[in-house]
Amino acid sequence: MSKIIVVGANHAGTYAIKTILQNFKDTTEVTTYDRNNNISFLGCGMALWISNVITSSEGLFYSSPEELKELGANVYMDHEMMEVDFDKKKITLKNVITGENIEDSYDKLILAIGSWPILPKLKGYDLENIMYAKIFQNAEAVIEKIKDESIQNVVVVGAGYIGVELAEAFKMRGKKTTLINDYEVLNRYYDEPFQKRMHDKLVENGIDLRIGERVTEFKGKDGKVTTVITEKGSYKADLVLMCIGFKPRTHMLEGKIEMYGNGAIKTNKKLETSVKDVYAIGDCGMMYNNAVEDYTHIALATNAVRSGIVAGLNAGGADVEMLGVQGSNAIHIFGDTLCSTGITEGEAKRLGYNVNSVEVTDTIKADFMPVNDEVTLKVVWDKDSRRILGAQMASTTDITLALHFFSLAVQEHYSIDKLALTDLFFLPHFNKPENFITKAGLLGLGK
Repeated sequence: MSKIIVVGANHAGTYAIKTILQNFKDTTEVTTYDRNNNISFLGCGMALWISNVITSSEGLFYSSPEELKELGANVYMDHEMMEVDFDKKKITLKNVITGENIEDSYDKLILAIGSWPILPKLKGYDLENIMYAKIFQNAEAVIEKIKDESIQNVVVVGAGYIGVELAEAFKMRGKKTTLINDYEVLNRYYDEPFQKRMHDKLVENGIDLRIGERVTEFKGKDGKVTTVITEKGSYKADLVLMCIGFKPRTHMLEGKIEMYGNGAIKTNKKLETSVKDVYAIGDCGMMYNNAVEDYTHIALATNAVRSGIVAGLNAGGADVEMLGVQGSNAIHIFGDTLCSTGITEGEAKRLGYNVNSVEVTDTIKADFMPVNDEVTLKVVWDKDSRRILGAQMASTTDITLALHFFSLAVQEHYSIDKLALTDLFFLPHFNKPENFITKAGLLGLGK
């Protein structure tokens, strides 16, 4: 009987555990440790909960420690990994409630230790009401804070997905909301026209958007934050949400396992690390990015889930490779939907590609249909190989299913030329004979 320890039981860990027990229950014993007291929290629903679109957190968990126990796992919550001895195949953990240290041994180890929000130690960073958004307890704490009527001015630092979603959520709760970022909104995921569309949407809906500013200091009174200082101004703040990014939580492994400069653990496509019988999954490791054909750090729950499945199968005795990731994502803000996959034109140029692109804005259904919506699509490709590198879309309706097509196109090295001739059905209720997808391909022919 092989003993597998899974450290971390959120998205990646939960799916690794379930995969092992569903496929290798007769030959493996699974033990898991997690420093939290809950698992599988869908952080993407945090803004919906804060904004009161949903009234409770009940639906934001898809598994529980009890479910994993019922499946046959030995589950220990409130236990944080402190040290690993890879030679002896032992780990040391601390019970965060009692402070007691324990040791456990493994035959195979799956590291799903995740990431943690970046909080620069600027002057005043430790003032009360400076918070971050990651786990259930963070969301719960924010919701309790904003029940206080004295919390009227909220500053969100960071205009990636989480920052933009939280800015909308606080505005929906009637708070005066300021969003600060050193670059344009969503700059990692979209090119300029899409960034501008989201920028304008936020401003139209009352967000005080401060782009091109970097926070330098926090000021407070009686131990609570009152002001956020940037290089260009100061902003009143009763509550601050720090959303500037995440860092792999791997400090306890430094010097013991191969890592990248950002602290993410190096793996191959089987999620194996440089240490025999040790796997790294989810946010703590790098994953093969099909768009750039190299390993990158993309902290998404979807990637974590698939990495957990692959590592679980391999730890149990199978031989499976991860298909890679594209970083597919979407956001819905003030009635607008934006989604993207792969890399932007700006990122492609930065990486040295001889890049080309086409942008199409068109109605989705046949023009004679009485109810219709517009969509804007941008496709980016490598001019030398003709390989599609990424796509971006925006609409006031849900066009996200089309993004799955482009995610697969990037994964399978689909060419822009094939896009023009792909067999896509036509029915007036849904699209046109020459719809926005094939139109982009036709415009890309010969470019």
